[in-house]
Amino acid sequence: MFDFDATLPFMALQFLLLAALLNVIFYKPLTKVLDDRDNYIRTNTLEARERLAKAERLATEYEQQLTDARRQSQATVEAAQVEAKKITAQKIAEAQQEAQSQREQAAVEIEQQKQEAMQTLEQRVDALSRQILEKLLEPTPVR
Repeated sequence: MFDFDATLPFMALQFLLLAALLNVIFYKPLTKVLDDRDNYIRTNTLEARERLAKAERLATEYEQQLTDARRQSQATVEAAQVEAKKITAQKIAEAQQEAQSQREQAAVEIEQQKQEAMQTLEQRVDALSRQILEKLLEPTPVR
């Protein structure tokens, strides 16, 4: 069945020599390339994770800043609206006060004109009354 002669050690030696030669020529460069590729992929993956984490941090920061800016601008707008309402109310109050003052002044002028007219009318009434009295008391010529 199986003979153990000199070819068996020669075949074993040939096999070991072929294995050593394949290891030096093929397997070591191939494993080096695979290891280099694995290191490259691992390094890039770590860098990508770090960049992603940094990008997420920056996005969170920017969102917070944007929220703060919106809050500040809303507060500024509200303050401006309050100030505008206050100024408007003040202007309306001033206008109403001025209108009231003008009404009072017009009422005083009307009252003065009324008094002057009444004095004028009283003088005319007095003059007319005198004329009527004079005409009534005037001796009438007898005919």
